[in-house]
Amino acid sequence: MLSGPRDRSMTLVVAIMPAMLSIEQFLGFLAAALLITASPGPDNLMVLSMGLSKGRRHGMAFGLGCALGCLSHTLLAVIGVSALVAASPVAFTALKVCGGLYLIWMGVRALRSSGAMRLDSAPQEESLWRLFFKGVFANSINPKVVLFFLSFLPQFVVTGRGDESLQMAQLGLLFTAQAALLFGLLGYFSGAIGRWISRRPRAGLWLDRLAGTVFVGLGLKLVVAR
Repeated sequence: MLSGPRDRSMTLVVAIMPAMLSIEQFLGFLAAALLITASPGPDNLMVLSMGLSKGRRHGMAFGLGCALGCLSHTLLAVIGVSALVAASPVAFTALKVCGGLYLIWMGVRALRSSGAMRLDSAPQEESLWRLFFKGVFANSINPKVVLFFLSFLPQFVVTGRGDESLQMAQLGLLFTAQAALLFGLLGYFSGAIGRWISRRPRAGLWLDRLAGTVFVGLGLKLVVAR
């Protein structure tokens, strides 16, 4: 007997379900992603500067562009990991170990950082759409972000849980969603946040310390637990 559309749909659902993120993966990745996104960096400081000098709508537009630029890095990470898994599981393990070493290096840099948070004035007046696409472009062509995604996302992939590529895609979408939310809020409340930072010059230092600890912890976990 030929299976009907409903049977084929059920088969597809059964095939996909094991590759869905577990609640532990979801919450663990979300906590790390939120901390990393909130830590001082070129993207969030530019969003803050844009909001302070040009207004909240301009800051939100640029921030949303930066967040959506993460989708290109997600695609590259998924393609790269898919190719490695198809070629050799050993190669995928090697990628995770190399990524762990890279995260440790980033963590050490963050721990040694001075935490300085410099808010530069934004450039000349630009339209909201221009700022949005400027944020997308700036994030998409940043090679450091590409390397970060290739190192960070695989750390939360559970090899025995199903399709690694599907897990990577979900993680990338989750990172993009939380970045869009945080950058949007940062642009909207840029005035209040800027005043808070100016009164607490060491705030960036402690954010860097937290992010550095997360990076080193994730990196050591992947290097040791192979």
